[in-house]
Amino acid sequence: MFLAVVAVLALGYPVVFSLAGVGFGFGLLGHYAGAFDLSYFNALPLRYWGILNNDVLIAVPLFILMGVMLERSGIAEDLLKTLGEVFGRMRGGLGLSVILVGSLLAASTGIVGATVTTMALISLPAMMRVGYDKRLASGLICATGSLAQIIPPSTVLVFLAVIMQTANSQVQLAKGNFVPQTLSVGDLFAAAFIPGLVLSGLYTLWVIGHIIFRPASCPAMVTHRSPGLGQRVVVALAPTLLLIIAVLGSIIAGVATPTEAASVGAMGAVLLTVVRIVGEALAPRFGAQVDRALFWWWTAMILGLVMLALLAGAAGVLTGSLVALVVASAFALSRPDTRARLVDVATQVSRQSLILTVMVFVIFLGATVFSLVFTRLGGEEVVGEFLRAMPGGADGAVLVVMAIVFVLGMFLDTFEILFIVVPIAAPILLHMDVDPVWLSIMLAVNLQTSYLTPPFGFSLFFLRGVAPPELKTSDIYRGIIPFVGLQIVCLGLLWAFPQLALWLPGVIYAH
Repeated sequence: MFLAVVAVLALGYPVVFSLAGVGFGFGLLGHYAGAFDLSYFNALPLRYWGILNNDVLIAVPLFILMGVMLERSGIAEDLLKTLGEVFGRMRGGLGLSVILVGSLLAASTGIVGATVTTMALISLPAMMRVGYDKRLASGLICATGSLAQIIPPSTVLVFLAVIMQTANSQVQLAKGNFVPQTLSVGDLFAAAFIPGLVLSGLYTLWVIGHIIFRPASCPAMVTHRSPGLGQRVVVALAPTLLLIIAVLGSIIAGVATPTEAASVGAMGAVLLTVVRIVGEALAPRFGAQVDRALFWWWTAMILGLVMLALLAGAAGVLTGSLVALVVASAFALSRPDTRARLVDVATQVSRQSLILTVMVFVIFLGATVFSLVFTRLGGEEVVGEFLRAMPGGADGAVLVVMAIVFVLGMFLDTFEILFIVVPIAAPILLHMDVDPVWLSIMLAVNLQTSYLTPPFGFSLFFLRGVAPPELKTSDIYRGIIPFVGLQIVCLGLLWAFPQLALWLPGVIYAH
């Protein structure tokens, strides 16, 4: 069945039809061979209803909306340009600014394609213009853009939490534990926080190594800092940091569920977009005064929200944010120029969010057909016997699954692997007493490499699509090799030191 899926995808068929078609096809073959009862397909409507009726998964379209809104609004561009001006005068500064901005965008947008494309359009020309090594520049942009898959809030972590929770409940019930410990999205968000920082740190160390040992590969950008840079840094950073704190802070602090935090994040992204559109419209007329006004706006917002948090808690912060959104939106809609821009952005964001949401969920539904047939044909038992026969017990089984996921990442998309492999392998590994939180983060970091590994690394395609002609495809492919190695190093660190993933959720949720 796995080989059939890879073959059908290689022929160019859409993922959802490939997964569902292979599932139905092998179901019919199994029926004629006497190994599969077609009545099993009657369970599909209930499975679909269970997926679409899952309250946790409501967070997915909201996080997608938040990410697309931030990408379309141009906030990412402001971050890259401003921080590039701050760090560009130091050797390797542009590379370090790409890592910082990529990490911030990962924690706010969670969309790999948007992050890679934005950084490639803005940072890559500047890096090549000052003489950066092409392989370093392309590898850095691709790898940093893929951080959106591990640094929360990540849609991969949301789906991973749902799948892993189902598997964990089944295993605990089979073991006779009728009150199994729950596994939430908040657990995985907290667990992924430190590994995400470790990856960012490894990328930073790689750039510092170039600064020390190969200084010609990452020269400084000769430029003069324009006046008012400090104010522009605050205007660029404050909105993103506020959004990250509002979303991740509310989840980790236990103030809001991931779904509630996602709705706050979507609302916050709309507010940031409205404020930026207003500033963009007023800039030609008022110039530097707009930066000053935005500086005081965000300063007042930060101080006001802190005071509301101290006086009225989360409800006060939410109320204050709603008031700010209403005021900013009313002002934007009252002006013809900003009203037209606002409607245009809202239309684009709604359409793109709908497309991305439907894409993810139909893959999930197609994978449900595949996993149903695979399980009923006895595939789960075969995989279980294979993993249990591995030398080293649970460690050997986990190592084999990680290797399989890594290899599949060269040919399949992250969500395809997530929806096919994890529901099959996770119950077997959890039955061998592997910690579900640690296993989830190991899988998440491993799945991230699928965006970089050729021949079908999507980040490579995103970069190739917008890169200038002088950047060869071979440079892109060679440039990502060290960063794939750094991701494997991160996996090794997580293997050797599981507390990198388990410490923070243990402190926050007292596991």
